[in-house]
Parts: sequence; C-alpha cells; structure tokens
Amino acid sequence: MGRGTNAAGNLPNEKIIQGDCIEAMNALPEKSVDLIFADPPYNLQLGGELTRPDQSKVDAVTDDWDKFDSFATYDKFTREWLKASKRVLKDTGAIWVIGSYHNIFRVGASLQDLGFWIMNDVIWRKSNPMPNFRGTRFTNAHETMIWATRDEDQKKYTFNYDAMKALNDDLQMRSDWVLPICTGGERLKDEDGDKAHPTQKPEALLHRILLATTNAGDTVLDPFFGTGTTGAVAKKLGRKVIGIERETKYIKVAKARISKVLPSSPEDLQVTTSKKAEVRVPFGSIVERGLIEPGTILTDPMRRHAARVRADGSLVCRDATGSIHKIGAHVQGLDACNGWTYWHFKTDGKLKPIDILRQKVRAEMGSA
Repeated sequence: MGRGTNAAGNLPNEKIIQGDCIEAMNALPEKSVDLIFADPPYNLQLGGELTRPDQSKVDAVTDDWDKFDSFATYDKFTREWLKASKRVLKDTGAIWVIGSYHNIFRVGASLQDLGFWIMNDVIWRKSNPMPNFRGTRFTNAHETMIWATRDEDQKKYTFNYDAMKALNDDLQMRSDWVLPICTGGERLKDEDGDKAHPTQKPEALLHRILLATTNAGDTVLDPFFGTGTTGAVAKKLGRKVIGIERETKYIKVAKARISKVLPSSPEDLQVTTSKKAEVRVPFGSIVERGLIEPGTILTDPMRRHAARVRADGSLVCRDATGSIHKIGAHVQGLDACNGWTYWHFKTDGKLKPIDILRQKVRAEMGSA
C-alpha cells in the first residue's frame, strides 16, 4: 500500500505499520483518526486441544499473540491500547471493539473507565457457527461488538441511520446482525493451504460497520490488522486506512489482498441521507428568487383549499395568515401540516408540489 498525507500532517494514508500497536498509535498525530475498528487478542482460556468426534484436531487460536499470563496482565494491555486509541481519535471519533465471552466484558469495563461512551453492543450472530464438539456447553454462535464514541458528552459522531435502513429493505437496523463466518473463497490460505489467520472476519461485517459509522474520505485505523479485512473493505468504500500489525506473515497476506481491491467510484459511494441533514430552505427564499411570484394562488392537490402567496413568503387564506405549514394545518383543521408537500402550484398546465422548488434551490446550493 502507498504512503500519503492528509489534513492531520504526517498521518500515513493507506499504510500498514509493522510493530507494537500501542507504540505505533502513540507515534501518530493526536486527534487524527475518524474511526477505530479493533479486533484485539481474545485471551482464550482453552483447556487442552479441541478435537472433533472423529478425533481430528480443531484449528483453534493457539498463537502466542493471544496468550497472557493473567487477567491482570490482559487488563493492563487493554487499558494501554485503549488510551492510545482515545488519543488519536478526533473529537467526533468513535471505536468498535469485537470480542468473545473470554474478553469483551473486560474490554467494556475498561472502555467505560477511560471515559468512552457506549452507543450499542451489537451481536454478530453467526449463521454457520462451529459446533460444540464436546457437547459440554451451548454452541458459541455469536460474538459481541461494542460501538462507543470517544467521550460521554460528545455531540457529534457519524451514524448513517438512513443508509442502514436502506441496507435493511427500509426497516430500522437492529443490533443483532446475522452474517456468516468466513468460508469458501473468502477464507484466506497460506502457502501450505492452511488458514492464513485463525480469526479472519468476514468482509460483510466490516462493510456494515464502515457504511454505518464513517463517510467516504474518512480515516479508519485498525490496530490489530491481521490479514487486512478492514483495509480491503475501506479501500473498496473509499475510506483511508491505517493498519498496525506485528506479524510479518499477516502483513504479507494483507498487502497482497488489498492490492487486488478496486475502489468504488464516488458516485457509487453515495448513500441514503437523512432529511434532517439537508440544507434548510425557507419558503421566503423561493419567493425572493422569483420561483414563485407574490400573488400566486396555491391549492391542495384536490383543489379543496386555496391560499395566496405574499411577498414575505407567508400565505393568506379567507380567515388567517401565516407560514405554509400553519395555513396548511389551519384550512384542514389539523394541528400540523407539511406545507411543502401539501401546497401545489400550477405550471405547464399541471399542479405540482412547491417542494420541487425547494429541491431545485438545494441542488443549486449543493453545486455552489
């Protein structure tokens, strides 16, 4: 991956840094990252080898990077990397941490102790989990993700609510996500044909996280980069990425993987936005621009009610004056009304909602 700079100064742009994540993060500029996705060591407490009923060995996590002498040692490591994370996050930044029952509750406590504010715990429910071969407990069919903002009193953060709703067939996205684990062609293999990484995350999971909580052009940091799932998805979605990884073998796989990814076009990266985020356009600006002339008669679509436009953008009907919303509600005997969609004007022999004029002004403001 190449090296570049952004507004934060010497911040690497699409760069994999080899080394200790705490040292590497502390060397980055302060408040330079929009989002962190962290998949830290799970500190699995395994009692011997795992075997299937046919006595074949299960390829579990047994690497040295996942081993800690005690809970106290693991907690100290967690606090240190979370402190480094908080330092590099922008005032509008947020963090995602994924884990299992072995570690996520300890991580959650550390997040709260350090002043992060938990927004959601999201359950990744695996549609194809590994069975419990010993039959001694329930099948572990999920992992837990914590989404937290940098600070408790943080007013601004990214959450593309409407994009998530669109992704879910216009239904509000829930906090339990059903997605498969990596299998088939997505599962990366090493030169010997074995799993390149024991805990590789599916790209679908990162796609949803980055689409929900970042915007195109944002900088995403993954301090436990592994084989580069975050980097591959970030590149595809037009986000900048910084990965930190200790193991040379994982970096090699990640670089090869990300080099094959083609970024989407800017047009394809546009997502559904909230109406609340749109530029406010008062009806008076429609009048002063000459898109509606004073004296124009507005009606509802069925022509049951009418009102006249005045020079200041107010409307007057038979027994009241006021805004497009107030008069729209008044003539219908309602408490409220969206005047933009209720009132229509005649153009080219047809009645059209005045909202099309608002959209025209918004388009002009956007291009400017």
